Amino acid sequence: MKSIKQHVDELFKGIPDSEKKKVIKQEIVANLQEKVFDLMEQGKEEEDAINKAIVEFGDVEEIKQQLGHKLPTRRSNAKLNLGFSIWGSLLIIALVVFVNFYYTPDVIWFVYPTFAVLWWPLSMVFSWLRLR
Repeated sequence: MKSIKQHVDELFKGIPDSEKKKVIKQEIVANLQEKVFDLMEQGKEEEDAINKAIVEFGDVEEIKQQLGHKLPTRRSNAKLNLGFSIWGSLLIIALVVFVNFYYTPDVIWFVYPTFAVLWWPLSMVFSWLRLR
């Protein structure tokens, strides 16, 4: 049952230690162990029973919120993605312009890949605006 304890520890690793956290972790471990024993009585192997109990337990995000754990907002992630996409696009476009003028200065072809690369930040702008 060591893997259950490790799994629960991994779920709660970003939450500051408190008495409430300790009690909830103990309850979860006890419930998961009980579920594993029930599944083993039904004829499952121990490893299969542990995996099934963990999968059936589901997500603990609601419990984390009750403990005061702040989840990163989607809005801040969208803004960060927008910034990365703008800088990444600028670097790619600069590379394409350099290659164009260095190797084939007589033919201006950098415009076509530039339009293709600009779809990336454009999609991030719409994603960011949708979350606002």
